Amino acid sequence: MSTTTLTYREALNQGLREELDRDQRVILIGEDIGLFDGAFKVTKGLLADYGEARIRDTPSAESTAVGLGVGAALVGLRPVVELMTITAALRALDQVLVSAAQTRFASGGQLSVPLVIRTPQGSGHQLGPTHSHSLEAMLLQIPGLLIAAPSTPADAKGLLKTAIRDENPVAFIEHESLYGLKGEVPDGDVLVPFGEAVVRRPGQDITLLGISRGARTAVDAADVLEREHGVSAEVIDPRTLRPLDLPAIIASVQRTNRLVVVEEGWPQGGVGATIAALVQEHAFDHLDAPVLRVTGADAPVGYSRVLERAAQADARAVAAAALKTLGR
Repeated sequence: MSTTTLTYREALNQGLREELDRDQRVILIGEDIGLFDGAFKVTKGLLADYGEARIRDTPSAESTAVGLGVGAALVGLRPVVELMTITAALRALDQVLVSAAQTRFASGGQLSVPLVIRTPQGSGHQLGPTHSHSLEAMLLQIPGLLIAAPSTPADAKGLLKTAIRDENPVAFIEHESLYGLKGEVPDGDVLVPFGEAVVRRPGQDITLLGISRGARTAVDAADVLEREHGVSAEVIDPRTLRPLDLPAIIASVQRTNRLVVVEEGWPQGGVGATIAALVQEHAFDHLDAPVLRVTGADAPVGYSRVLERAAQADARAVAAAALKTLGR
């Protein structure tokens, strides 16, 4: 299969273009996505190529934008709504929870909402406590809402294409610090299925599971563990949180007997807490040590670069947690 080196941002743009070309029902809705090419330039050039009928700028009114997307989906279109940050998505939570995620259930399966809500999250750009948080755990609580969190350019494109074709609403969470990341992306119409985790790095002594940018942090930590401590760490990237590939996670734990979960969200009620509970329920007899979590600090993210970095889960912290589970 041929590939092209693209940034995460370019891979998303390519995926949108391919789906706009493939299906005339696909439309884009969002804040500054047209004339301004999007806050992070993911929609660069799309307005010029596809016109205002399919690339719709909206004001900074997130509930209205998502509501418009829900309505468009209900009448047969396949809208992709871009929100400037995941914190802005909170203003649209009623539309996400009630109008999008529960419509299929409330209609007895008669109606579907094939809606994708694209939103960046995460720290690293000194946006302070307003736009620096990771809130996937809040959305994970909502039944009926699928969640994708790609960590590579290839997965960004492949998962986005899959999300657009799905009949369910999808929260498509992108990390702000990954937009410039480069990687090999398959050419053509290649989809990445939901609910299939991937092993980013094989290992035998411990499993590191990373969510979104946490998957890359976990790979860096695995390199530290091997280089400095002779520890072989396996790195699992779930890629989607709902559906979650629990069998792949359990299989890795059965091989290594230890697990550390890496995420940037807050520790209370986090995604890592859910995964730790599931592993305890389904693989307790295979664990030789408690499941540990490495998370963002239990505090708002500060504007100061020093404070921002102190609040992040980094490779050294992950390596330290891994050594603790190994009794080092």
